[in-house]
Amino acid sequence: MAKDPQTPLDEELMRQEQEAEPQPVEGEVESAAEAAEQAEDQGEVSDNPEAEVLAARVEELEQGLAEAKDQALRAAAEAQNVRRRAEQEAEKARKFALEKFVKELLPVVDSLEKALETMGEEASEAHREGVAMTLKMQLDVLAKFGVEAVEPAGEPFDPQVHEAMAMVPNPELDPNTVMDVMQKGYLLNGRLVRPAMVVVSQAAG
Repeated sequence: MAKDPQTPLDEELMRQEQEAEPQPVEGEVESAAEAAEQAEDQGEVSDNPEAEVLAARVEELEQGLAEAKDQALRAAAEAQNVRRRAEQEAEKARKFALEKFVKELLPVVDSLEKALETMGEEASEAHREGVAMTLKMQLDVLAKFGVEAVEPAGEPFDPQVHEAMAMVPNPELDPNTVMDVMQKGYLLNGRLVRPAMVVVSQAAG
C-alpha cells in the first residue's frame, strides 16, 4: 500500500521527536571517565618505551650542551691567556730589543769617561770640552732609550745589581757598604744589563 505523503505538519512533528531523543555525548563522557578511573585503579598508563627513549635523548643532549658550554668557556679563557702572554712577550721584546746593542755601547762610554778623567794639563780646553760633550751626547741617547747608570758609592751592597771586586776593612763605614765604584753598572728599563763593579767595606779586625 502506498505511503501517504507527509504534510508539513507531519515533518515538523518528526523533527521535534528527533530533537527530543537523548544525545550520546553525555554517555560517551561518562564512559571515558569510567575508563580513566579504571586506568588509575590499574596503576595509571603503562610505561611508554618511546617516551623513555626521548627522555634519555633529552638528558644526553642537555649533558652535551653543558659540556660544550664548559669547553667554550675554557677555550675563551685559554685564548685570553694566550693573548695576554703574547702582549707581554711583545712588550718585553720592545723594551729589551736594544739590550745587546747597549752592551756593545757601554765600553765606548767607559772609554770616554776614562779619557776625560786621565786628561792631563797638556790637553787643551777645546779637547777636554769635545770629549765631555761627546760623552754627554752618548749618555743622553742611552737615557732616551731607557738606559740608566748604577753608581752605588756609599750605598749598602746589593748582590742583585753590584759585583764585589774586593772587601776592605773600614771602621768609618758600616760593613757591606760600597766604598768605591770601579766600573759603573747599567739598567735597561729597570733590568740589569751590567752590574756595577765595587769595593765593599767590612768590619775592621
